[in-house]
Amino acid sequence: MDPADINDIVKAEWELKQEQLKSKLVCEDVEKWQNEKELNSLCYIGGVDLSFVKGDDFNACACLVVCSYPDLQVVYSDCSHIQLTAPYISGFLAFREVSFLVDCIEKLKHEKPEYMPQVMFVDGNGMLHPRGFGVACHLGVITDMVTIGVAKKLLHVDGIEKDASHAEMIKQLTKGGESFPLSGSSGKILGKVLRVCDESSNPVYVSVGHKISLETAVDLVHRCSKHRIPEPIRQADIRSREFLREKYEPKLRKQPRVKLKKTKDTSDTPSLDGRNCIDDDELDCVISLFE
Repeated sequence: MDPADINDIVKAEWELKQEQLKSKLVCEDVEKWQNEKELNSLCYIGGVDLSFVKGDDFNACACLVVCSYPDLQVVYSDCSHIQLTAPYISGFLAFREVSFLVDCIEKLKHEKPEYMPQVMFVDGNGMLHPRGFGVACHLGVITDMVTIGVAKKLLHVDGIEKDASHAEMIKQLTKGGESFPLSGSSGKILGKVLRVCDESSNPVYVSVGHKISLETAVDLVHRCSKHRIPEPIRQADIRSREFLREKYEPKLRKQPRVKLKKTKDTSDTPSLDGRNCIDDDELDCVISLFE
């Protein structure tokens, strides 16, 4: 579906739905484990992610991973081929993705209920959103689960921008666990910028999804991060991409090789029309199949 097919009437309906669900949003700690210093009652943490085939607006992979806590070992993983029915429109990501994530959760409930996570990390934003109700909030409210939004890129909302001042504040985060709040022109704190580990200076953007405070969310994301991305989401991302590679890459490799043509700067540049494929060496250098 083309974004142009989503008219103002549909957007207005989506905004109304967001406002209705937002009235049920809980932005404080409500579970026993959230008030424990060492989180002793926390056993399982989930992560959900969607990976897409670049250039294909229809086929994707939805993945749910559950990790044990605190050792962060994968105890459950499920990848499903999905066919998207709505385009990506900024501010309405939930209407493109959430139904598939709910299906993953329902499948887990039915097949392995003993691994139901006590909190779900969502690759996307929660309250750091134009209307304060991103995909992590949406998923949390309709499933009644504790959710946390973890985004790799800053969404510019409420006057928050990735400008020189923002970059300078990031430089001041010198070790894992350090963070600073994202406060917009409204004065509300919508999330935090978190350096998750010493090894990576590139931060993530953490925001409340549902049934958790921002402080607890930031602390938990830090605890669950061996690398830049918290482990449950990282594993979901790895596995969903691998699923797509196995499903689509062999088909592409059977197609004709890309012919190289000279550009004005005399460098070799591939001529791609969406139907061609390339060999192993060119695959890594010329085209990124996955976002």
